[in-house]
Amino acid sequence: MNGKGALAKTKRPPRPAARSKAARQTLSREAWIAAARKVLEKRGIGEVKIDRLAQQLKVTRGSFYFHFASLADLRGGLLQEWRNSNCAPFWAMREIRDIDGLQFFTDIVHVWVDEAPFSPLLDLAVRDWSRTSKKLAQEVKDIDDLRIELLIRSFRAMGYSQDESIVRARITYFHQIGQYALSFKEDPAVRRRYQPLFGEVLLGPLVQEPGTAPRPTEMRGGRR
Repeated sequence: MNGKGALAKTKRPPRPAARSKAARQTLSREAWIAAARKVLEKRGIGEVKIDRLAQQLKVTRGSFYFHFASLADLRGGLLQEWRNSNCAPFWAMREIRDIDGLQFFTDIVHVWVDEAPFSPLLDLAVRDWSRTSKKLAQEVKDIDDLRIELLIRSFRAMGYSQDESIVRARITYFHQIGQYALSFKEDPAVRRRYQPLFGEVLLGPLVQEPGTAPRPTEMRGGRR
């Protein structure tokens, strides 16, 4: 055997096809859903398409169909993400019977503020998506109704009448959703400075969070 023959036998060319196959095997259903969720949150449900996702993930359409029966199946996975992160915390609160009004209110608000696991971007994206589906629109309405109902319960437990509890609950909820819809951003220091006042305005005269400033009605009456 000559030198050239020995070199030819020992030479090992790269195998890109094998690496590509390995990449496809490690791409999970969750990876597809995560990629689709980013598209949904940034560009809307109309842009969640199999070919574009496959191109973005550098895999074939066949990889998609290994995990999903159809595009509708992927969309179902996206909705389940929303239910798990943005609906389940409120479903759990629905089951609580004996509540302290202020603590219950605080727990509700912290679901939004902590964003763990609640996602404002996902909530807005699904709300926008619901404009194209009557079934989804009803599901979004149901969770809106539940969130408001929980807030009403908190205000009722604080001692407010039914009508005033409804109005205060709506103001609280519309304020929160409005901040998300406007993508409102502010300096954290400014937000902390306003937080006691927000609590004072939203909670009203019957309840005051510990450490907040005197209520405006007290200040007008000469109390400090």
